[in-house]
Amino acid sequence: MTTLEVLGTCHHDCPDSCGWIATSIDGVLDSVKGNPNHPYSKGELCPKVTKFVGRVNHADRLLKPLIRTGSKGSGEFREATWDEALAAVVSEFNRVRETFGGEAILPWWSAGTQGLIQNTATSNALFALLGSSKQYGSVCGAASGFGMATVYGDALGSDPLQAEHSDQIILWGTNTRLTNRHLWPTIQQAQKRGAKVIVIDPIKTITADKADQHIQPLPGTDVAILLAIINVLIAEDFVDHEYIAAHALGFDELAAHVVDNTPEWAAPFCGLEPAVIRDLARSIGSIPATMIRGLIGVEHHFSGPTMYRLSAMIPVLTGSHKTLGGGFARSVGSWAEVDDVDTGAVAGLASVVAPEAGDRRSLRQPALGESLTKLDDPIHALFLWNGNPILSMPDSAAVRRGLERDDLFTVVSEQFMTDTARYADVIFPAAMETEMIDVMPAWGHLWIGWNEPATAPLGDAVANTELFRRLATAFGFDHPELHLTDIEQVQMGLGDHIDIDALRRDGFVRVTNFPENHLPYADGGFPTPSGKAELVAESFEAVGVSRLPEWIPVAEGPGSPQMDQYPLFLQTPKKATRFLNTSYSDLPAHADRETPPHIELDQVDAEVRGLVAGDVARVFNDRASLVLPVAISDRLRPGVVSVPWGYVDAAYGDAAGSVNDLTNAADTEFGAGSNYGDTLVQVEPV
Repeated sequence: MTTLEVLGTCHHDCPDSCGWIATSIDGVLDSVKGNPNHPYSKGELCPKVTKFVGRVNHADRLLKPLIRTGSKGSGEFREATWDEALAAVVSEFNRVRETFGGEAILPWWSAGTQGLIQNTATSNALFALLGSSKQYGSVCGAASGFGMATVYGDALGSDPLQAEHSDQIILWGTNTRLTNRHLWPTIQQAQKRGAKVIVIDPIKTITADKADQHIQPLPGTDVAILLAIINVLIAEDFVDHEYIAAHALGFDELAAHVVDNTPEWAAPFCGLEPAVIRDLARSIGSIPATMIRGLIGVEHHFSGPTMYRLSAMIPVLTGSHKTLGGGFARSVGSWAEVDDVDTGAVAGLASVVAPEAGDRRSLRQPALGESLTKLDDPIHALFLWNGNPILSMPDSAAVRRGLERDDLFTVVSEQFMTDTARYADVIFPAAMETEMIDVMPAWGHLWIGWNEPATAPLGDAVANTELFRRLATAFGFDHPELHLTDIEQVQMGLGDHIDIDALRRDGFVRVTNFPENHLPYADGGFPTPSGKAELVAESFEAVGVSRLPEWIPVAEGPGSPQMDQYPLFLQTPKKATRFLNTSYSDLPAHADRETPPHIELDQVDAEVRGLVAGDVARVFNDRASLVLPVAISDRLRPGVVSVPWGYVDAAYGDAAGSVNDLTNAADTEFGAGSNYGDTLVQVEPV
């Protein structure tokens, strides 16, 4: 019997990027457990990944290439060899190129694995040679990072673990206990020491249960709240004039701009009492060690990037960047990119192998449904990996309609027969994390993780890196850049900044440019052209960012004419502990231990509609309609309805589609994000 024990890192799109130890016996994965030496996750894995062995060895895994035999969406396929499947893809993609041009091909991916080389690897170079369209933006991260960069010059914020030293922690739109669970012990320690924990969220989450204060605004009104906070900070002189004079641009202009944005002005939009906003502002202004922690929730609105822009301004105005435990903490993955990791090095090979292909059509990643249904020059060939867009993208009903097109040839790389894969013409079997090499630049903490394979891929499955090597060969591209080994790609991404042998030996290494208790902006040094924080958009005005941040009501927001027809704000929270996005949500011991999809209403809204718990109701708008059981909850405020997110289509029973069929795929104000959270609906009895 041969036993192999290796160090790895969870690949899921989660801020925690936990370290694990994977063990195989005679080439079969036997266990995956937390690495007790990992400085962030400290040996604990979440309830999803503790059952990873069952996922890897599951009987329903896709282990052979498949070619569709039935109608699209039927899930009817036959097994094929790799050579046969590759030949089918090459033949059809070449036909599309010759008939419609290369831009009729669209590669689409998300963060199903967020590793350095397994996320996109050499795919950008391959599709550049094909002359395909390309995607830009992201359903998560792009808009918030851009918003922060308008102030700081980059998306570089405080280390969230410095909350250990905070006297006040504001968790804004993040359910930390569920979706960032390994940060929570640090917040608890600060709270026990006397730090005040404030949660700002339209839903009373399990994190709000443990907070000292829960502020419950209407969804999508964060910008109005923040403008009012800044109004109070300036009007009541809670600002650090010395810090501002030395390290900020545009204070006087900002002060004049927000003079009318009082708490009384903001309150009707937000559904909060003016005193709540004013007291919050005074608390921020009077407690130097105030850390604001924002994650993905507030990003999913038209105004999401502006929310991050304003949040980034607050520690500049109060000077809390000078205080350990102060500042604004979003994703810290950008710190790894400063010196240690070049996440775009391999993907950037596109400009090397096909320099003339740089100016190609760009399509926004979250708007896949629109790209497949509304373009004047349609997409005729689609290549999907690292994602399940038919469930995870907004306006999923449009994605379904696009995938149903007879004139669209779809290729999917997948581990299971997902709702998206069912619409494919060709499916390639994808390896799992314990079967491949990768490096994980975490975005929730400052340790870069190594992932060593514990076994070879099962069946004919391959890692993404091998998939694109095989595709390159099948297309006849012999460019050396397309055939780099996994280790060569890792070396390209890490360069000379990190000792790969040490990383492989220890399983993790800390980002070198952010030492313990480092205050990145204590003395200014913002990576803007002036070296100062921009309270006016000096550097970004030319690319469409308003010079000063404003509250802009939107079609599916407070006061919208649509509210006459659709008066409820839809929230689609991640509530399950045993699955992440759509991963695991169709496997035993995961979704079957969670509450199935349902419509959750406040008692007031339920009574108006004559609904009681256990009734069946229809939640709908002009995009879609779902019929689901009703639950009455004291966790929502009037005007808000919740349908949990992440469930596969089958979990909805007879209801056609999923909750994302209802959601809004419109663009954010800037930053190329998504307006999931700006969704209005109505609920009525069935």
